[in-house]
Amino acid sequence: MTDRVDDLMTKWQTELPDALVPSTEFSKRVMVLATALDEATRATVAEFGLTGADFGVLAALRRNGKPYRLKANELSNALLLSTGGTSNVVNRLVARGLVVREADHADGRSTYVRLTSSGKSLAEDVTLANTKAHEKVLAAIPAELLERATTVMREVYGHLPG
Repeated sequence: MTDRVDDLMTKWQTELPDALVPSTEFSKRVMVLATALDEATRATVAEFGLTGADFGVLAALRRNGKPYRLKANELSNALLLSTGGTSNVVNRLVARGLVVREADHADGRSTYVRLTSSGKSLAEDVTLANTKAHEKVLAAIPAELLERATTVMREVYGHLPG
């Protein structure tokens, strides 16, 4: 039985073999896996009434540890969002009582975004549910193979720029 990537590779081999370079199959398989994990995350966060960006903010604040806050610009950098995009997400979360803005007394131009207790609780619930969703996507992979793949991916990342 061939999978989607095998089929794609066979077609390109026939139609335009020069499009196939050593990284082609690897990159296509990474993209298929990333799509499956992303779909699982999107479905999970939607069950909690969140968008992916909402979850990104909540998760970034929660993993930062006590007091579960970051400066607004640090949050934007952590999420790879523009400051305007981050501000829109934070506004939604403030309206839901999941985060609050706090003045930075050391720098009057800066503000912090901090999880509320309900935001912390929701961040934990969604993160744990997302972990289970990802486990389901990867459930058929034997643990030893998953560990080896993780080790190899860590090595691959070590060769990427930046």
